[in-house]
Amino acid sequence: MTLLNIRNLGITLSSPLFSKLNLVVNAGDRIGLVAANGRGKSTLFRCIAGTLDATEGEITRARGLTVGYVEQNVPPSLFGRSFYEAVLDALPAEQTESESWRVDVVLESLEVPEELRQRPLSALSGGWQRLAMLARVWVTEPDLLMLDEPTNHLDLGKIARLEDWLNALPRDVPVILASHDRAFLDAVTNRTLFLRPEQSQVFALPYSRARMAIDEIDAADARRYERDMKTADQLRRQAAKLNNIGINSGSDLLVVKTKQLKQRAEKLEDAAKPAHLERSAGTIRLANRGTHAKVLVTLEDAAVQTPDGTLLFRTGKQFICQGNRIVLLGENGAGKTRLIAMLRKAIENPELAEDGIKATPSLVLGYGDQALGDLRDADTPMETIIRRFDVGDQRARALLAGAGMSIEMQGRPVRQLSGGQKARLGMLVLRLSNPNFYLLDEPTNHLDIDGQEALEGELMAHQASCLLVSHDRSFVRAVSNRFWQIERKRLVEVESPEAFFASAAGVR
Repeated sequence: MTLLNIRNLGITLSSPLFSKLNLVVNAGDRIGLVAANGRGKSTLFRCIAGTLDATEGEITRARGLTVGYVEQNVPPSLFGRSFYEAVLDALPAEQTESESWRVDVVLESLEVPEELRQRPLSALSGGWQRLAMLARVWVTEPDLLMLDEPTNHLDLGKIARLEDWLNALPRDVPVILASHDRAFLDAVTNRTLFLRPEQSQVFALPYSRARMAIDEIDAADARRYERDMKTADQLRRQAAKLNNIGINSGSDLLVVKTKQLKQRAEKLEDAAKPAHLERSAGTIRLANRGTHAKVLVTLEDAAVQTPDGTLLFRTGKQFICQGNRIVLLGENGAGKTRLIAMLRKAIENPELAEDGIKATPSLVLGYGDQALGDLRDADTPMETIIRRFDVGDQRARALLAGAGMSIEMQGRPVRQLSGGQKARLGMLVLRLSNPNFYLLDEPTNHLDIDGQEALEGELMAHQASCLLVSHDRSFVRAVSNRFWQIERKRLVEVESPEAFFASAAGVR
């Protein structure tokens, strides 16, 4: 049954976000929406929800269709509400008293603990806030569900819970979700829409298989374009030769032939279209100044504790060596971020290092945290770069432009930037720090798939040494060559992250 029919839809702002989009949404569809940051995913959602008019084309909805749209951000007006109240308030007034049981059903389906239900949203983690927004929409029983970056701020356990919840939905309820989490897309979708400015592509496949298919199409397009341009160049060369002969010999026939060859070349060039190149908002590049030290950090059974002295775990004897790309695995609250903070202090202020942690003196740290806390909200990107690094205005502007920031964006306070823009500014700061060791806490948060793959490529190309925490399974699998896991208050090395991933997912 067709619930939604999108025909020749297009949105143009300063340039086309997408055009000629055709999509039929049927009952049972689980559609992954993929595009770079700022390329129209949220805009398309608003068009489908009916809050934004498209520049061209039309959307036909089944009679009486209700659309549930879970946006990325929590409205400030809800922060003072409890989890339960925020969901209850989403019901129509006439249902609030008589059908409040619907809230309990939804919260149970999302496995929201009883102790969290009466806490204000402002006191909850970003992950629980995301699930509260999902519950607010689902309690209204929409016919079509749309999720915008639903895994942002979720740990592996909550991502697994969300995957289970989506896969258990009634099959007649279609879902469209925008996500940069490749493993999540593979787990919950059966169709993939690649949103593009010129010609969007839809495949009846989950993300990874759809990505292979569209890469083949793009490669064929690139070969076709190269062949057409080469042929056009050969025609122009032939035309030039004939033109010279025709002039010297006075042959009208050769002049006519010359004109025909030029017209064929022009026709080929006009019809030839370059293959699509997915471009995020700016390039991600890293640096690695290198070090002669083979052992970068030594852990001698260091105690990782909470601020009040409660032991979280002990490290045992561990070494971080040059070229190691170590992922730190553990449940939320196990002490991953605490260990990273201790390592950061030992590298930046050796005299303040905790007992049992020793960093080689030649280390230059590149640090990035998931909250991008090293970026001052009040500073502009220009001020951020000039304050930290010995570069002039012109060089700073060129660097920021390379990171995808327009002149206007360079002058805005950091607090006004999107998550993706902040992430790329953070990556530029990392690069300019020219480190030889990276501590990265959730580095792929807010990066689109192109940005994630660029970061993976940079870490691998530079043979960077790093310790990282990430809930992005695809990123961990692609980058890491060692795995440390926190279990039973000990830090142990494991051969693979797969057992931890399966445990976090509850081995469904």
